[in-house]
Amino acid sequence: MIGRTYAVSLLGLEGAIVEIEADLSNNLPGFVLIGLPDTALGEAKDRVRAAATNSGCGLPNRKITVNLSPAALPKHGSGFDLGIALAALAASGTIPAESIDRVLHIGELGLDGRLRPVNGVLPAVLAASRAGFTTVMVPSGNADEASLVPDMRVIAVPSLRDAAIWHGGEFEPEPVEVITRPAPEAAPETSGDLADMIGGSDAIDAMLVAAAGGHHVFLLGPPGAGKTMLAARLPGLLPDLDPQAALEVSSIRSLAGLPVGSSLTTRPPLEAPHHTATAAALVGGGSSQIRPGAAARASDGVLFLDEAPEFAPAALDALRQPLESGVISIHRANAIAHFPGRFQLVMAANPCPCGQWGARDSECTCPPNSRRRYLARLSGPLLDRIDIQFRVERITSAQLRLAGERPSLSTADARAKVTAARERAAARLEATPWRLNSHVPGSYLRGRELRLTPKVTAGLDRALERGGITMRGYDRVLRVAWSLADLADDSRPDDTHVGQALYLRKAMSQ
Repeated sequence: MIGRTYAVSLLGLEGAIVEIEADLSNNLPGFVLIGLPDTALGEAKDRVRAAATNSGCGLPNRKITVNLSPAALPKHGSGFDLGIALAALAASGTIPAESIDRVLHIGELGLDGRLRPVNGVLPAVLAASRAGFTTVMVPSGNADEASLVPDMRVIAVPSLRDAAIWHGGEFEPEPVEVITRPAPEAAPETSGDLADMIGGSDAIDAMLVAAAGGHHVFLLGPPGAGKTMLAARLPGLLPDLDPQAALEVSSIRSLAGLPVGSSLTTRPPLEAPHHTATAAALVGGGSSQIRPGAAARASDGVLFLDEAPEFAPAALDALRQPLESGVISIHRANAIAHFPGRFQLVMAANPCPCGQWGARDSECTCPPNSRRRYLARLSGPLLDRIDIQFRVERITSAQLRLAGERPSLSTADARAKVTAARERAAARLEATPWRLNSHVPGSYLRGRELRLTPKVTAGLDRALERGGITMRGYDRVLRVAWSLADLADDSRPDDTHVGQALYLRKAMSQ
């Protein structure tokens, strides 16, 4: 008799259903696992036999052959342990084979028979639901996460013995200590309120435009000008995630091994990797199992690169394709993994190695060649993909004195303005596949329906003729102009909006 059940193999966020077949023969005792397992999965034969013995439902002393189909699909990780153990028990007649054939199983076995939580349960259960499964068995530590998938019956078990009992095995229940995952920390709404910012009204306006249209931002300025404070407050300006985005963000967290909890993530994430991060750390990778990088974890949120010129040029240039396509593709010899890459990139940089070039009350000691080499670490093609390039200045003593006398815009009020602007853009783009101005291609903005008059774009046309901007930059100025119009509740951009949008791309020339 052959025991048959199912599991999920994840490649990126996509899951493929794997059929697990177990057969017992009268050859010399052994345990053979076939079907392209990796090292961690190949060791499952030792974990399964020890876990079954210590759970009181040992496997027969015969040759056990387990096949993972489709055989050509690479399979990674220890999440197949539970399915392999139950298929072997069904093949030996310990549990009914027809019971496990209707259930998809996910879980790693400890040597004592307890089930350990695994990463990626949320996208795996989501893949099972899309494949037509209605029942899934997971470790008790993954129960809350698996329950986030609607219309899925989740069976949470703490041990292999309890799993066998649920499937009809004639064993007496034995209490075990459940292996749990740490609960997710309650993240603050934002790392600070926008009202705490002193001065820099132009910079705050630039961040509002970025939030309204989903635009990428490059902040250039001396140390202490508030670049990091501005970037840290950008996620607080963004609206809550819609259900589809919340499920996507939570799935990436699960795949990355971060705690998910019993509810979906509803606030946009913020990722701020250190400048020593490699290209694989930024976009994702791995020698065996492909894991999401910081850019994928920041999808539907903000990726902040502080001290951007200090990052390796290869790491920065790896972001160029995701900035255009919104998808991160990791290629390996035998597989291609895709992750979402719709993040807002915020880069901050000093104007020179000493940081004082252009500061009012400080003197730069860097020679001109050193300044040029420093900012040249940010490639032209990368900067050309940044919609807003703004220079941030240090506050003056006069701005500090006036800070308490003028009303400041709070994060809550700013988010309300951003939400209203996004709703206007979504209404205008209702008949299109786009919802944010930053996602609209230039050909559509220059099309018959949204084309601006030559009088409105006169200054932008001159900048293109002089070579001040590229055609890609031309389209990005148009996108920012539409975001400015949405914030102002105007039906179309005028020449003032276009002029402001063009000004927001001149940080490098100031």
